[in-house]
Amino acid sequence: MENSKLLLEKALLLKPQDRFLLLEGLIRSLDEPNKEIEAIWNEEAAKRLRAHREGKTQGIPLENVFGQEV
Repeated sequence: MENSKLLLEKALLLKPQDRFLLLEGLIRSLDEPNKEIEAIWNEEAAKRLRAHREGKTQGIPLENVFGQEV
C-alpha cells in the first residue's frame, strides 16, 4: 500500500502528457484478456457452431430473440 501511495505521488509530479501515457498503459493492462478463458470460449463457440451446422441445434428467428420486426 505504501508503495502505491509513493507511486501515485511520483506520478502526480509528471507532466500531463506523461501522466496520460502512464494512465493509458495501466488501463490497457487491465483490459488484457485472460488467454486461458478466451481459449475455452473459442472452443465452446466452435462446438456450438459445429452442432448448429450439423443440424443438432435449431436457430431462433431474430424477431423472436428481440421481440420485434427487423
